[in-house]
Amino acid sequence: MMRESVIYQEILAEGEQRERALILRQLTRRVGELPQEVLPRIETLSLEQLENLGEALLDFQAMPTAVNYADLETWFSTLDVGVKIT
Repeated sequence: MMRESVIYQEILAEGEQRERALILRQLTRRVGELPQEVLPRIETLSLEQLENLGEALLDFQAMPTAVNYADLETWFSTLDVGVKIT
């Protein structure tokens, strides 16, 4: 029984990591290369927050420019995490 639980947790963790990687790729494609200070914050998002970001990025500006980071900064501000993107 314990072994099944460990395997299940490993499968869940792998799935979450794949989802995180997919969201990062989509976000990068949508707004351009992400500032280094943003990456650790995205890594700490819960699965629910990550899914919300995945949905929100569909509304982000599509042309990669510095102005588009405002969409991401606004989204982070809804989490009250204090991430400032420059």
